[in-house]
Amino acid sequence: MPPRDITAPSVGGVSTLDAEARIMSLTGGAGAPRKHTAAEVEVHSTPEDLWVIVHGKVYDVTTFVPRHPGGNMIWVKAGGDCTQLFDSYHPLKTQAVLDKYYIGEVQRVKGDEDKIIEYKDDMKKGKFYMDCKVAVERYFKDTKQDPRVHVEMYIKTAVILLGVVVCNYCTFFLTSSFLVSAVFAALHGMWKAEVGVSIQHDANHGAYGKNRGFLHAMQLTLDAVGASSFMWRQQHVVGHHAYTNVEGIDPDIRCAPEKDIRRVNEHQPHEGYHPFQHVYLFFAYGLLSFKSCFADDFNAWASGRIGWVKVAAFTQGESAQFWGAKAIWAAYYLALPAMYSPHSFLRLAALITITEVVTGWLLAFMFQVAHVVGDVRFFQLSEEGKVNLGWGESQLYSSADFAHGSKFWMHFSGGLNYQVAHHLFPGVCHCHYPALAPIIMKVISRLQPQDPWVTGSTELSFHGTMEPKSF
Repeated sequence: MPPRDITAPSVGGVSTLDAEARIMSLTGGAGAPRKHTAAEVEVHSTPEDLWVIVHGKVYDVTTFVPRHPGGNMIWVKAGGDCTQLFDSYHPLKTQAVLDKYYIGEVQRVKGDEDKIIEYKDDMKKGKFYMDCKVAVERYFKDTKQDPRVHVEMYIKTAVILLGVVVCNYCTFFLTSSFLVSAVFAALHGMWKAEVGVSIQHDANHGAYGKNRGFLHAMQLTLDAVGASSFMWRQQHVVGHHAYTNVEGIDPDIRCAPEKDIRRVNEHQPHEGYHPFQHVYLFFAYGLLSFKSCFADDFNAWASGRIGWVKVAAFTQGESAQFWGAKAIWAAYYLALPAMYSPHSFLRLAALITITEVVTGWLLAFMFQVAHVVGDVRFFQLSEEGKVNLGWGESQLYSSADFAHGSKFWMHFSGGLNYQVAHHLFPGVCHCHYPALAPIIMKVISRLQPQDPWVTGSTELSFHGTMEPKSF
């Protein structure tokens, strides 16, 4: 869940005991804690039996599941290492809550290098991410705002969903004129993309509203337009947000060991056709929505993996939502037009293609400009499964902002033009990001006054091209 309180271990007169001291106070100074391997923790991976790893410690949070403010977000990586997710989604005071569920320590064994990925600890006073969290939580307390609530988000949600419904109807049923229908098909694609970057994006980060039922309904808006919210959380939250631009780990930048259509960083294999990828990927990205709705979700279900990410098992409810939503989407988007539209099957196929290509282009270009441009960094794990940088700092160097101050781009991109703020505070509604960016910049200026993200022409800016850089 996002920050909801200013209370932090390092400010306001609250105890500054480190994690070990807090654990000792909870256990009464008893003997050595029990050791658990990552494989043992993985067994406890359902809402009814839920263990997690945070900063090398093991917690049994099963009894907290029904009370978790973020609803199903608590088991998004059940049985796994949730360190980065815990730190980025929760207010600082939540550590004291988590400590109540402590049951032992992680015992690392050979083979854990790709299960428990470690960054340098930047959750200490004087470190960038800790100071950022303290400053942002103070902002929300001082302004008496809820990080997950913003009136503009509710208004734009109504506009977007109305746009989807109206344009879907007008594309397939309003008229027999193909040209008029094609215009509505393009608009339909735009509104579908807006569901992706705005409504479901905030909701599936747990960043939309205070009511868990409403939050879940907004998560399912992605399912309503053809893709799976469950699979999106597995890829985007578990893989991409926790390990942004880490080669071989982040599923958003994955490529095949050889002959892949694209190459997005210097660590990936080079093929003779990659110098031309800025040309052909323009067309390939148009297939993104097709691929997600018709192939990727089913491949992830069948294989149990999305790149490095091991897909969590469905609960009964999640299974029903996955298959039920696919059936409903196919019925209204494919079957009903085939039966009742005045257009021929060939024209229907063309209209669907227009819709999906526009959606694919908008999603691809707005996401690619955030992490796959010339000046961002990509990371490789050490043999021990470590990144030689603090997690918060890694988000600075792997994310690119653009168009600060633009109300249009903030709303049209779902806040992706404030990508750094989004990655540091994914549990905050994106309509708050324009206020958070200056706070983050101030922390950077104080701690690293010569950092290139603060000075010179690279100031958290758009890097000039939406196509991946060739190496």
